[in-house]
Amino acid sequence: MSAVIEMMNVTKPEFWANPYDHYARWREHTPVYRVALSGSRSAWMVSRYEDVAALMKDQRFAKDPNRAKSEDGSAQSMWLPGFAKPISRNMLDLDDPDHARLRMLVHKAFTPRVIEGMRARLESLTHELLNRVKLGQTFNLVTDYALPVPMTIITEMLGIPNEDQDKFHKWSTALVSAASAWDMVKALPSLYFLVRYLKNLIKVRRGNLRDDLVSALITAEDAGDHFSEDELLAMIVIILIAGHETTVNLIASGVLTLLQHPDQLARLRAEPTLIKPAIEELLRFTSPVANATERYAIEDMTLHGMNIKRGEFVLGVLASANRDPSQFNQPDVFDISRDPNRHLAFGSGIHYCLGAPLARLETQIAFQNLFDRFPDLRLAVDASELRWRGGIVVRALKALPVRA
Repeated sequence: MSAVIEMMNVTKPEFWANPYDHYARWREHTPVYRVALSGSRSAWMVSRYEDVAALMKDQRFAKDPNRAKSEDGSAQSMWLPGFAKPISRNMLDLDDPDHARLRMLVHKAFTPRVIEGMRARLESLTHELLNRVKLGQTFNLVTDYALPVPMTIITEMLGIPNEDQDKFHKWSTALVSAASAWDMVKALPSLYFLVRYLKNLIKVRRGNLRDDLVSALITAEDAGDHFSEDELLAMIVIILIAGHETTVNLIASGVLTLLQHPDQLARLRAEPTLIKPAIEELLRFTSPVANATERYAIEDMTLHGMNIKRGEFVLGVLASANRDPSQFNQPDVFDISRDPNRHLAFGSGIHYCLGAPLARLETQIAFQNLFDRFPDLRLAVDASELRWRGGIVVRALKALPVRA
């Protein structure tokens, strides 16, 4: 008989402070669990590794909410105002064949060879940021390092001026943290300014193409195909937000995890060739994208005894799957040499993260140079004082004070 677990709101910062005990109970007792989101929304959380991996490939679940409208003609998708409707035509929220067409048009910008070509820029950028910090100084690792590394790279790729980075992060944070219709209402100014800025940028680039990703997307063609105006805007929004949010949280949560596991940090210092498996373990252990982006049931079904109705909102909990003892030996142990390590941090199936090679390279260089520069780096506050952002998808620190 399943244990009774209270329905909780999983979008609040208090939940994100330590969700892992909840995940363990869900996996054991209620692997498909109904939770409250902010406002009147709710969702089904799928928590076991095998089920999460299957969910991301299951044709009974759609990314496009319009394919999953219930009998009353509704689906639990997030409300958007008219001026922002175009961004709903983004690659993350579409199914094949539309998804495959858009992904084909943009994938050339994120091939491993192209990403490897960014190594020199990442080296110079991380050194530039670390040069601003003096030994013994306390600084916020999130805003002073973890954020500007991926934000600078993705804005430079798109051709957005460096002086506009701060406003882009402000807009992005407001949108990613929106967990309810009311949150979206509060984020409307950010959404409005982001859309207006990008529409103007597209207009300018159409008249003056450059060697940047926005220009490449404007001229992108594959077998005679191209982006519509709405698809172009949506693609830039997704590249901008997804292109830095995951890595910010991976760098920040990764540094926190390494500082909390000094034996593993010492091992990494002694064996720098472990940097790649260490990053894979941090992806598994911290799961910066805690929940796979939303999916909607396109038919009524029963999963682990729970009746999921057409149109209902379903989330695969990547962070829970990555701690599932059926898949990982001692899953709550942080081991930088873990092998095998088939984590789901970047998703699975056709929506596997396009920017995974970039996130891995950014994190590798960010860690190597940070810990080389500051061998005595430590937390500047007790870990219990750290605070997390609210939201649905990402697990993100608000700040990480450290002493160099």
